[in-house]
Amino acid sequence: MTVTRFAPSPTGHLHLGHAYSALFAAAAADDGTFLVRIEDIDAGRSRPAFIDDLLEDLRWLGLRFPEPVRRQSVHASDCA
Repeated sequence: MTVTRFAPSPTGHLHLGHAYSALFAAAAADDGTFLVRIEDIDAGRSRPAFIDDLLEDLRWLGLRFPEPVRRQSVHASDCA
């Protein structure tokens, strides 16, 4: 089973390059799993509103992914 992921930083709105990357990763998953992981470790620039907007935009593109999505900040201590 193929697993792919899309890991945007919530520092702004979804742009065309991000949309392409997400669509490509979802297509590459084929019948596998497409994961979204929010790279929210830049506390100075990350905004919760951007997370909501990114996820809404991905859904608008027709992408489906397991929820709740992973947040890198939750796992940051695992890397220390």
